[in-house]
Amino acid sequence: MKTAIIRYNAGNIQSVAFALERLQAEYVVTDNPEEIAGSDRVIFPGVGQAHTTMQHLREKKLDLLIRSLRQPVLGICLGMQLLCRHSEEGNTPCIGIFNEEVKKFQADAQHKVPHMGWNRVVYNLRNSHPENDDLNRVQFAHTDDFYFVHSYYIPINSHTSGFCEYIKPFSAMMQKDNFLAVQFHPEKSGKAGEKILKFFLTSF
Repeated sequence: MKTAIIRYNAGNIQSVAFALERLQAEYVVTDNPEEIAGSDRVIFPGVGQAHTTMQHLREKKLDLLIRSLRQPVLGICLGMQLLCRHSEEGNTPCIGIFNEEVKKFQADAQHKVPHMGWNRVVYNLRNSHPENDDLNRVQFAHTDDFYFVHSYYIPINSHTSGFCEYIKPFSAMMQKDNFLAVQFHPEKSGKAGEKILKFFLTSF
């Protein structure tokens, strides 16, 4: 089983590759559409700015490719945000898997922006996420600490399968059909992050 890590102007591709190596998973880092489409699983990582990144994806037609994928896809950090409909960062139209608006954190007296460091996530790993589900009906079974670096967040919505609280509650994990997305960095989150990657590689 081979996993494709999508190569584009993202900052954490190598750390994701190292995490897969630690799990002894077969992978390729590529921007070749045929290679991505032919892989068993796809990881869409991301550290960067939404507007310039979406420009790059559109130039390569990778936005259309990602939208068409039917195998399991994992979006990480900016990758999660770009799977949404729109981002306030640069007033950017995104890929639109999740019909959600990415919003900017507003700092207050107790909280700085960006949200950076370890924080608790309450979540539920499932093979599918019913379309009519919502946060109040999800039976959250797991609690772990994960590593975050982000200034923008996705509000809790019908696809939220894990949430975190920083300034306000927000979606730390979302699931829809074959798409799993996480705001934290599993590749930098120790054993808890390995658990998420193993779930994606073997069970999602």
